Amino acid sequence: MTPTEHFHPEIETMSAGDMRALQARRWQEQRAYLAAHSGFYRTKLGQALDRDLDLDALQDLPLTDKEELRASQEAAYPYGDYLTCPETKVVRLHRTSGTTGRSLILANSRADARIIAGQGARGMWASGLRPGDRVVHCLNYQMWTGGVTDHLTLEETGATVLPFGVGNTKRLIEVIRELGINVISSTPSYPALLKKVLREEFDLAPRDLGLRLALFGGEAGLDNPDFRKAMEDEWGFGVRNANFGLSEVMSTMGAQCEHGTDLHFLSDDVVFVELLDPGTGHRLPIREGTTGELVCTHLKKECQPLVRYRTRDVLTVTGTGRCACGRTSMRFRVSGRTDDMFNVRGINIFPSAIQKVLAAATELTTGHFRIRLQGPGPYDRVQIRAEAAAGLAEAGWATAARQLEARIRDVTGASAEIEIIPFEALPRTDGKTSLIERIPA
Repeated sequence: MTPTEHFHPEIETMSAGDMRALQARRWQEQRAYLAAHSGFYRTKLGQALDRDLDLDALQDLPLTDKEELRASQEAAYPYGDYLTCPETKVVRLHRTSGTTGRSLILANSRADARIIAGQGARGMWASGLRPGDRVVHCLNYQMWTGGVTDHLTLEETGATVLPFGVGNTKRLIEVIRELGINVISSTPSYPALLKKVLREEFDLAPRDLGLRLALFGGEAGLDNPDFRKAMEDEWGFGVRNANFGLSEVMSTMGAQCEHGTDLHFLSDDVVFVELLDPGTGHRLPIREGTTGELVCTHLKKECQPLVRYRTRDVLTVTGTGRCACGRTSMRFRVSGRTDDMFNVRGINIFPSAIQKVLAAATELTTGHFRIRLQGPGPYDRVQIRAEAAAGLAEAGWATAARQLEARIRDVTGASAEIEIIPFEALPRTDGKTSLIERIPA
């Protein structure tokens, strides 16, 4: 372990007891702030905020969900009545991507922005970004937090950042080669488009770009070691899930370190987390093997603090002891999202489970696929369109489909109906890619 392995060593290596004490102090400060300034939580929680409510007692409070925030913003546009500071203190606003409903307006004060940049820098640093690196940032800058906010977290590490954004992949390749860019920040689906343009426009292979590190976020699948290894073998760069977060809570709360472990939760000093049983809503112990929905409470937030906010992300805790990197926070994998989960004959399925099977079947498919869900479910079987592998002749598609159906049944217990489609038939994009196509009944 080197002296430069941590961005905030005093926080990232803090003992569990000291961290809990810090959280308790910050929660009491945040609770008093909410009681004084949040009309939303005054209405929702009544007198509960006036009591000396400790972190254990949070589980007795109701959850907050995104629909409540949307309703709040409709009634008190644009920020909602959960804005807890004067509008003159808002220095930056974003919109959420709105992939699951109406967009939210996100407000940050100067103090909030400093915290977000520091938290994000922890993640990028843990994943291997350093001063002297040249990183091209290929996320959408148009109001989405993945653009400007994540750009600033990259800068916070001391790395040199090129704000490329999305679109014009050919020009991106030229810029990477001209400027000696050695790190890319993007969605994990973007390299597929990059590879296609490299081949068609430059007659180059992925390794010819000379990238050493890829910092990914914004999509599912990065917790799958087969997916990461296949990309590392093809591109020659290290693959890191460097950007686990939620715009409403914290843009980056988790990242993988250089030791190949699972995600570290890196924001314990500013966000208190609970894991809840998705079925009962009861709080679960945070220990190795626990799987539950992530619920977050801000401990240090000025503009739009949230209490027991449902993220809809389902996590599995894979470790709570000190990592080889020295970090002491919990380690976890993302199993999926409760709003992406669907039911096939009584079996709950996440798209990530399908993705894991297909990513390992490189002789049959590229790993690019779409799940088709007609109506609200439950479903008799899961319908999937999967691309054929580059060298798979059309005469072998039917056999490949049957083999993939059997593998999915073995892993998930659910029946699948697979349609093999031509190589690269699905669009490659530089933005977020949804794995589910929902069709009205």
